[in-house]
Amino acid sequence: MDKLKTVEYFLLDLDGTIYLGDRLIDGAADFLQVLESGGKRVFFLTNNSSKNRFNYRDKLKGLGIEVDPDQVFTSGEATAIYLRQYRPGAKIFLLGTPLLADEFRWAGFELIEQGEPDCVVLGFDTTLTYEKLWKACDYIREGAPFIATHPDLNCPVGAGKYMPDAGAMIKLIEASTGISPVVIGKPNLYMIDSLKARHSIDTGKATVVGDRLYTDIRLGCDAGLTTILVLSGETTAEQYRSSSLKASYVYPSVKELARDVR
Repeated sequence: MDKLKTVEYFLLDLDGTIYLGDRLIDGAADFLQVLESGGKRVFFLTNNSSKNRFNYRDKLKGLGIEVDPDQVFTSGEATAIYLRQYRPGAKIFLLGTPLLADEFRWAGFELIEQGEPDCVVLGFDTTLTYEKLWKACDYIREGAPFIATHPDLNCPVGAGKYMPDAGAMIKLIEASTGISPVVIGKPNLYMIDSLKARHSIDTGKATVVGDRLYTDIRLGCDAGLTTILVLSGETTAEQYRSSSLKASYVYPSVKELARDVR
């Protein structure tokens, strides 16, 4: 466990790791205080693109945790960075919340609802309608590049409870069009590359902490980082035992992890 004490950057998931729905996970506040007292740099990497960094700052504040919005990095922001690099000035047909729409407008993109978009972007859209899905499928069939902010199938909202996430919508669109998207968020390395483009981070001294094997832990493994799985969200102990993907460390929650990073 001594290796954990030498980690300088903690890249933390939010849903299922720091909180569940509107409830802070037991021990999470103390864990973050331990990291701050130890001089660690903390970034929150969330695939949930339904909100932006300012909303996450406000949500954490409401749970008793003060963070700078620049510490929060969403798959929505990573997607905007990706598009600025590969499709600058693109007209976007967005399947996303108004808060995600703000992210793309801040990045200088035009969002359109009619006409010919340069690409279709799918986020975690809790305002999704059948009409928007239908239009998106039509545009994708007609050749508009398909980009998704993240692949999570479900978003945890409480103990053993979930709501369908963007990954479920990806499968619906794939079934209708036969076309798969470029996916930006965890576990894809675009997420780490975009974070590094915005912050000065030595990934050789970083660890990823999260509750999902197929996003958080896969990202860390593919990026060559130390990985820490917490069993407070989506992944159960039984699922982990049967998985071929293994984390560097496994803890019931960040409450127990705090003891080894003091």
